[in-house]
Amino acid sequence: MVVDDHPMWRDAVARDLTEAGLDVVATAGDGEQAVRRARAAAPDVLVLDLNLPLKPGVQVCKELVGSHPALRVLVLSASGEHADVLEAVKSGATGYLLKSASTKELTDAVRRTAVGDAVFTPGLAGLVLGEYRRLATEPAAGTPEDPKAPRLTDRETEVLRLVAKGLSYKQIAERLVISHRTVQNHVQNTLGKLQLHNRVELVRYAIERGIDKADDA
Repeated sequence: MVVDDHPMWRDAVARDLTEAGLDVVATAGDGEQAVRRARAAAPDVLVLDLNLPLKPGVQVCKELVGSHPALRVLVLSASGEHADVLEAVKSGATGYLLKSASTKELTDAVRRTAVGDAVFTPGLAGLVLGEYRRLATEPAAGTPEDPKAPRLTDRETEVLRLVAKGLSYKQIAERLVISHRTVQNHVQNTLGKLQLHNRVELVRYAIERGIDKADDA
């Protein structure tokens, strides 16, 4: 689903994605319309602008991801301001792409977002990982420590460590010589065991417990 308040841009993005073989199930031009239509259409990926009338993009993201944690949100914005990027990620966005991206970069980003990769315009990924680390030093609200935390398998822990280091699912698959699908399955199993909802929470969990630093040489 594509959400943008500029009709020509919105239609062009929807057309480019359709021509690339992706199924655009809905579009919307303002925040309130976006929430209504997304709940009705149930897209796998929401391509979302931040600057929307009636309801800002970060609020749209927060509401939809809050009620549908499996939804992947790829922000497509003209703004590369660090504050906007971090606010979007904290609201539940999976990735952040600037509107200067090419059509190929956008379609690739949508496909990667659909399978769970965190996709960022070059230069923004390090910023986000740094914010994950900062958040990990703060007390987690509403997530009390469970002394009987579920045990992860060695492979799940290994995958979690690489996710926390900022590697994409494809990079993890290549590093561990396993399939992309197997990496996804390990991540989904880990999310389920730990009762977490998305990659942001997963990275925070790993950093809080020092898993991201394990086995560093």
